[in-house]
Amino acid sequence: MATMNISLPDALKDFVETQVAERGYSNSSEFMRELIRHEQAREQLRSLVVDGMTSGPGSEVGQAYFDRLRDRVHADAADA
Repeated sequence: MATMNISLPDALKDFVETQVAERGYSNSSEFMRELIRHEQAREQLRSLVVDGMTSGPGSEVGQAYFDRLRDRVHADAADA
């Protein structure tokens, strides 16, 4: 695993240390890794949304669509 050192103002350092203590992280590196993973997931989701928005016209969505979606979610939950 690679090492990266970062400089933080005291207020941010205190915040990180508080998060580590209150949220049960082993150390500040674990907290920072989670923040980075969260940002990666957010960026990926944003990219997917942009791809969908630029992929062309969508289809009509009505009550029947949501009924089928609800049925699918319930079926998936029953299978889990």
